[in-house]
Amino acid sequence: MSYALVFTEQYTRRASRFLKRHPELKLQYLKTLKLLEANPFHPGLRLHALSGRLEGLHSVSINLAYRITLELLIVEEEIIPVNVGDHDAVY
Repeated sequence: MSYALVFTEQYTRRASRFLKRHPELKLQYLKTLKLLEANPFHPGLRLHALSGRLEGLHSVSINLAYRITLELLIVEEEIIPVNVGDHDAVY
């Protein structure tokens, strides 16, 4: 089963700024998106639910320093990325 990634205009702008600041992460970022689409529960993504003011969102890792926060809609098999950046930027 694969999931559909649904990119909002706001996320696309954030991702564009992120990749301009970190062009060396482009391949890792794209690999993370492909894996997320194929299997969001893959252990390499380190998917986990967030709490506090971000309750209802999940996070996956691009690498040890950078994350993507997302809304994971299991019923509709959709994944909506919300933010991308380092730990302090996305949390």
